[in-house]
Amino acid sequence: MKKPVTRLDYCQYLLVSQINYTLTNFAEHSETFSHDAINRYLREERITPRLVWDNVAGQIIRSPNGYIVFDDTVLDKNYSFAIELVRRQYSGNARSVIKGIGVVTCIYVNPETDQFWLIDYRIYDPEGDGKSKLDHVQDMLTTLHYHKQLPFRAVLMDSWYATRKLMLFIESLHKIYYCPLKDNRQVDDTGGDQPYQRIDSLIWSEQERQQGKSIKIKGFPKAHKMQCFRVEVSTHRTDWIVTNDPAQNSTEATQEVVGFRWKIEQLHREGKQITGIERCQCRKARIQRNHIGCALLVWVRLKELATSSAKTVYQLKHGLLDDYLCQQLRNPSIQMSLA
Repeated sequence: MKKPVTRLDYCQYLLVSQINYTLTNFAEHSETFSHDAINRYLREERITPRLVWDNVAGQIIRSPNGYIVFDDTVLDKNYSFAIELVRRQYSGNARSVIKGIGVVTCIYVNPETDQFWLIDYRIYDPEGDGKSKLDHVQDMLTTLHYHKQLPFRAVLMDSWYATRKLMLFIESLHKIYYCPLKDNRQVDDTGGDQPYQRIDSLIWSEQERQQGKSIKIKGFPKAHKMQCFRVEVSTHRTDWIVTNDPAQNSTEATQEVVGFRWKIEQLHREGKQITGIERCQCRKARIQRNHIGCALLVWVRLKELATSSAKTVYQLKHGLLDDYLCQQLRNPSIQMSLA
């Protein structure tokens, strides 16, 4: 009886392969598994986000000052025409609408150790489950708060998630949030004396530039105020950061807090570059879901090893090629010859 393909086998392939992450490539380099066997495994397996938590829960260094960060990424499938789950959506990386699979991710950041861990994710499939990206974020927050019991102080998120529903939901959990608002968001800093105006048209005194100002966002309850900070990211870009933390009165401290949000961009970049998360070309949604789950498990493993060895995930991944080069220099498979 032939040995069946397991989750460990497929994850091991994604971990060691460098360029090609197809099932065909796996089968061609395996002495045990055929393409049909690998395909059958991925069609029948059911890898869920819970597996990520099961693998990472014991690694997390918890902190009452921790941050929960949400964001989404689009797995580029622009040259795919028949893959299920693929839909046209905006990609921040491409800065345009592309064909791809949306993945909403959630990480936990420990600001004291400057470490972060992937703790949850969701596949964006509105036709399949009827859920928006905002629904997925609220589901993950609910699971995190009531079941995972992970201590954290604040939620960090992008301007796309800065909606009335989600912000008030975070407040209902008695948590703080920090998020940028889009330039055209309607706000009021006059206490109702003047009409709402675009946030990028507000007038800022020197004191307000340093300590922030109290504003009300259009559509929120009448007495609902929050702190707003004008953060100059570069000479060409200004972010308008809002928080429900009434004690926050420093633009510099606010900028330091929101800086932790870029950790999730590191996850997305590394995942795409070293796990082959975008490279599966199988058509079935179940195979795509299982491939994405395995790729994220591979990132979790590489991140764990990188932390323990004081290396980067890139050094670990590309170090496999170093081993190959040393082996070939000692005992070349192809001998060089000169006329």
